[in-house]
Amino acid sequence: MILHFIILLPLLAALAIWLGAPGRITSVIAAGVNLLLTLGLLVQYQGLGNNGEMAFINGFTVLSEPHIQFAVGADGISLVLTLLTTLVTLAALWSTVGKDRIYYIASLLISGGALGAFLCTDLFFIYAFHELALIPTFLMIALYGYGERRAIAWKITIYLGAGSLILLAGLSGLVWLCSPDHKITFDLLALEPVKAGSGYPTWWVEATYFTLLIGFGTLVSLFPFHSWAAPAYAAAPTPVAMLHAGVLKKFGLYGLIRIAMPLLPEAAQAQWIQHALLYMLLGNILVMGLVTIQQRRLDGLLGNSSVMHMGYVFLGLAAGNSLGMNGALLLMFAHGISIALLFLLCGKLRNQAGTLEFDKLGGLAGNAPFLGLVFGIATFASIGLPGLANFAGEVLVFLGAFKDFDVKTGFTFLQIATILSLWGVVISAVYMLRAYRKIFFGKAASGIFVSDPSISQRIPLIVLAAVLLVVGCQPGLLLSLLESSLNLLAGK
Repeated sequence: MILHFIILLPLLAALAIWLGAPGRITSVIAAGVNLLLTLGLLVQYQGLGNNGEMAFINGFTVLSEPHIQFAVGADGISLVLTLLTTLVTLAALWSTVGKDRIYYIASLLISGGALGAFLCTDLFFIYAFHELALIPTFLMIALYGYGERRAIAWKITIYLGAGSLILLAGLSGLVWLCSPDHKITFDLLALEPVKAGSGYPTWWVEATYFTLLIGFGTLVSLFPFHSWAAPAYAAAPTPVAMLHAGVLKKFGLYGLIRIAMPLLPEAAQAQWIQHALLYMLLGNILVMGLVTIQQRRLDGLLGNSSVMHMGYVFLGLAAGNSLGMNGALLLMFAHGISIALLFLLCGKLRNQAGTLEFDKLGGLAGNAPFLGLVFGIATFASIGLPGLANFAGEVLVFLGAFKDFDVKTGFTFLQIATILSLWGVVISAVYMLRAYRKIFFGKAASGIFVSDPSISQRIPLIVLAAVLLVVGCQPGLLLSLLESSLNLLAGK
């Protein structure tokens, strides 16, 4: 029942706030309790020694035919993503001060939806909880966003709505293919993988996987289905940008790792699908990297940068081996923390300076050394500096891509794509370091200054920065949880 409670607690807190409970204290307490419960489950799960198997399984039947149940379970993968969700949620809510109740309600709904998507083991509820999280995202951008917020809200609604419909079609085909004895079930633990000799036409199985790739990929901003992401993050209120870019966008990657790849393993390795994925992820890394260099505002730079870095995660999935997949999952966690920290800093700069244009900023480190220090840590994490969490994930991804390299046969398309992707590291260093220099060093171009936040408001910044440092110096803390669960999924 503990997993049910973790999912429902943010929803109950949102209901309490809607009924009149104080917004900030109620939401912060709920987020704090969820973080403590998640840490407790992580310790307990490590003590079970169950070799990556699903634990804490519980559920009850909602519908018998087709079989649908509100079932939950957790392994190393889902617990790491739950930790990411609860960390970012607490940081986002702690930093939200003096806002309308709707800010806290929307943030809690996004958090609850993400937790449900990561912890449920029934495809119906996995999909439903993700859709629950999208609704407040659309509304918050339209009501409280920046710039052309209503047009952007419509754009993200159309894009993600279309992606969700494609995903629904793919999941429907998956359920039909993988249900045992043709008894339709949405239970992820009961679905059986479709392997060679199953009797289904190859084109049908591969088409189903590719549909899932496009559906999940659109939710992750996979190139060329990415154009909704950067404007949405730039326009979104700070807690929404933190939760969507840092947490909810990882759902598409989680779905590929948890659902599509284990159940359709042969289709995932089909050559034409692999080549299509490599072309698309190169678009994320190289095309979006060049687009990001051209940005003249911090919010636009961070939004496009988030799209770019998803390419490295997809590269780990394309590698398909233990090294690459571990790197992809570690990078998902590291990117979630680092981009949430960057958007939190972006929001603080916007509130004080009133602008995020690089040409109007400069010299801010003089009056705000703490912000300069934390922004520097987040910047170095984003570009993959050794000792920070993103570096460990990227190195594993690159090593995974070259794990099967053979001098006699030469480079495969995967390895050529990896070599090209290395230029993305250079590109990201250029635009992030340039942004850091323009904002915090030199002289204030327009006489704009900011001050460091209060001691209380420094806490979420310190926590997120500390997580990047701890995981960067000791990635085994998470890899020990991820590796056994990945190996179990690969042998499913």
